[in-house]
Amino acid sequence: MKKEYCCQSCEYVSRKWLGQCPACDAWNTLQEQSVSKKISSHYTSLDQQHFTKIADVKAQNIVRFHTHHSELNRVLGGGIVPGSVVLLGGDPGIGKSTLLLDVLIEFTKQHPSLYVTGEESLEQVALRANMMGKGSSQACVLSSTRMDHILTIVQKEKPRLIVIDSIQTMSSDEINASAGSVSQVRQVTAMLVGYAKQNQCSVLIVGHMTKDGQIAGPKVLEHMVDTVLYFEGDSNERYRIIRCAKNRFGPAHEIGVFAMTDAGIKSVSNPSRIFLHTSQPRSGSVIGVVWNGSRPLLVEMQALVTQSYADYAKRVAVGYDQTRLNLLIAILQKHANINLSSHDIYVNVVGGIKVNETAADLAVLSAIYSSYCHVSVSAKCAFFGEVGLTGEVRAVLNGQIRINELIKQGVDHIFMPEKNMPSENKKEYISVTSVLNLIKVMDFVMKDHKNIKLEYGEI
Repeated sequence: MKKEYCCQSCEYVSRKWLGQCPACDAWNTLQEQSVSKKISSHYTSLDQQHFTKIADVKAQNIVRFHTHHSELNRVLGGGIVPGSVVLLGGDPGIGKSTLLLDVLIEFTKQHPSLYVTGEESLEQVALRANMMGKGSSQACVLSSTRMDHILTIVQKEKPRLIVIDSIQTMSSDEINASAGSVSQVRQVTAMLVGYAKQNQCSVLIVGHMTKDGQIAGPKVLEHMVDTVLYFEGDSNERYRIIRCAKNRFGPAHEIGVFAMTDAGIKSVSNPSRIFLHTSQPRSGSVIGVVWNGSRPLLVEMQALVTQSYADYAKRVAVGYDQTRLNLLIAILQKHANINLSSHDIYVNVVGGIKVNETAADLAVLSAIYSSYCHVSVSAKCAFFGEVGLTGEVRAVLNGQIRINELIKQGVDHIFMPEKNMPSENKKEYISVTSVLNLIKVMDFVMKDHKNIKLEYGEI
């Protein structure tokens, strides 16, 4: 058995200890570990002696396990796939253990399952189940941190679902390193993945988060599992968001919205409502519709424009891309003929959601201009569309679906690109205004404002 030093950040391996990792430049991350050539006896790869043609492989439709959380099913692509390994990361106290315990308890009503806790005692798990009103559940619980011992038990009991809480507390006897190290996390994850694939057993893994918002452990951890989910939100707030970063069995970048209640975590059936915190028109507040995963969401875009007294004006974005904000401000100054160089501009997406698509351009610009002009925009009016450098408003994807969601939420006036105009039957329910140029939208925003003159271009 030989010794080596492995970086806990990027997995760089060195024969001697170094203060700084040559690969990722991180300091004091190289830790000593022993290397064993022993191969795990709990799983082996399938031994294929011959290659197979794709046409000869019989592909069967995946039969998923549907949880009682509709939002979790959405994020997973329709439910839990048998034999899949799902990694759920999130900040302490966000609700990871509560959600997975709830899923496992409901799953036990139809199939055998096992909850493995490495951080809490059995009494603490039982108290959480009692808090959710499910203390009488017949779900099986195991308190252990030795992966070899855990796999010995599951090979005997054959559960269909296993929850590991958490992966950083687990260790294997085959690796001479502390729990949570790069080698241990990689080894125990490989053991779980091997068992899941061979026995068609689904595994849900809880992962710790680092200070920079990434799942603790080697990056290869996310490559080994089938699905990576991030539990986001403030532990002091009621609403939480699960965001999908990777999914081999469904769409990535899907989100699910949940609410923390006294009886545990519940799915939010109408997420658009929780992101709209206002029903009264206010300056700097505009309704937009953005695309997240496979569905549209209504969000409230807020902007605050104030006089700057510093040498450089501030540009701050929360939930929105900072570079995109600077670009839109330049477009607004050019085509609305206003000077914002002496104004601080703050943009916020209400509800903690992150907006990454260009369809929010029109809503962001309208909110900034509304705050600048001190003019309120109706809460029943919505904006969507991409804005180009020359001030043109471009069409966006899934325009009809966005319109349907706006109608569902009670919006009665929509500003949108001309190429996204709805069919005639949709016009019976809403008032729509097609725009080719940014100036037409800005004219609507400040129609009651008399102190600023616009230089009109072609509409």
